[in-house]
Amino acid sequence: MDLSIVIPVMNEEASVKPLYQAIVQAVDPLNIKYEIILVDDGSTDNTVANATLLSEKDERLKIIKLKRNYGQTIGLYAGFQEAKGKIVVTMDGDLQNDPSDIETMMEKINEGYDIVLGWRHDRKDYLLSRKIPSKIANWLISKVTGVPVKDNGCAIRAYRGEIVKRFPMYSEMHRLMPVITALSGARFAQIKVKHHERKFGKSKYGLSRIYKVLIDMIALKIIFAFFHLPLYGFGIFALISAIISLLIFLVGLYNVFTTPDFSMVTSMGSSILFASLSMFLLFLGIISEMTYKSGDIKIEKLLRFRKLKINQEYNV
Repeated sequence: MDLSIVIPVMNEEASVKPLYQAIVQAVDPLNIKYEIILVDDGSTDNTVANATLLSEKDERLKIIKLKRNYGQTIGLYAGFQEAKGKIVVTMDGDLQNDPSDIETMMEKINEGYDIVLGWRHDRKDYLLSRKIPSKIANWLISKVTGVPVKDNGCAIRAYRGEIVKRFPMYSEMHRLMPVITALSGARFAQIKVKHHERKFGKSKYGLSRIYKVLIDMIALKIIFAFFHLPLYGFGIFALISAIISLLIFLVGLYNVFTTPDFSMVTSMGSSILFASLSMFLLFLGIISEMTYKSGDIKIEKLLRFRKLKINQEYNV
């Protein structure tokens, strides 16, 4: 299979048929073997029924129905697990992405890139609720991670199949896939793509998703910053907790001498709590460091064994 097109949909009964027709019209001339995977994310309208009618006439169209609404990330993950294509392209189901961009993305992948990202340079969305928050989020993600992705929210993307198969996904992590894979060494390219105004239905996304992306971004930065130095990472938070514990104790002690009727119970309790947290984080860092170093030693031994085995075979 050359190409898998994965599309999460929810309550898109009006757009399913024109979306399918647009994809077929764009991909058929490429003379490749492809499949279209629609992942229904808990639709309550006739989305599944309309898609089923199309799939009965074209076996290339496959439908995955989730039991309830899990969100776009889980929808994409479900589609990725069923995708058989060497290249996997993702799109939105609202016809704002243009399937004619798929050919350019595949050409870019074949140049040696692992991921090709769409960039909506002429975006047809509301300024205050969509464009401005998106620009702020893209700027923050680029500054925090150091990966200059211009449009993290653009749904049309192309991946090598082996990348999406082993990618862990949760929360709003699908938006940060390019950043995570780039930090892991994957090569990515960005191309300008067409963007159309929504013709059917209503947008499923608003300002409420921004905080989820920001939280995931912070977690991602911490993971990559301290992955190779777990004791250092946990040690920083242990030190902060220790300082807070000491400050609470000193403030309580000061109040005892300046206010005779002051009780140290609350201050001592809070101080002991933060001190315990500090010790817990420190020991957790030590255990993580030992585990990480142990893994390094095992890998080093394995590499030495392989080198030795190769040298022995060569000498013989």
